[in-house]
Amino acid sequence: MRNRGFTLIELVITLAIVALMATAAMPLAQLVAKREKEVELRAALRDIRTALDAYKVASDTGHIHKELGASGYPPDLKSLYAGVEDAASPNKTMLYFMRRVPRDPFFPDGKVPAEETWGLRSYASPPDDPQPGDDVYDVYSLDHGVGLNEVHYHDW
Repeated sequence: MRNRGFTLIELVITLAIVALMATAAMPLAQLVAKREKEVELRAALRDIRTALDAYKVASDTGHIHKELGASGYPPDLKSLYAGVEDAASPNKTMLYFMRRVPRDPFFPDGKVPAEETWGLRSYASPPDDPQPGDDVYDVYSLDHGVGLNEVHYHDW
């Protein structure tokens, strides 16, 4: 009668094949995780920039009080979710442009408030050297990594 079971050689070969498949899958898993963060970054930038543009439109149409000579963009990101008083409304309702400011998914410290995870560019700063100022014209990621499209996250 023959014994049934696997030999040591068969077990070693099976283990080697499984290990080879696992090492091939690891870079793919890292690529998928990076792609998910990039999708989050793109969506967050789109949401914030849309809210900034809506604030500017509301300012230009007289719904937000604007100082003479001011750009009409919000003074900070908090104004987008904290709300501003509608100057055109007789009962002084509040205008809200976002429910919350999304976090930069590439920012390393999770304890920092979401609005502080972004780099800010004022209306007066040049496009090639963004600097904060009296208003928030645009936001950008503070991460200096390179995306899958070979463009720095800072430049998205």
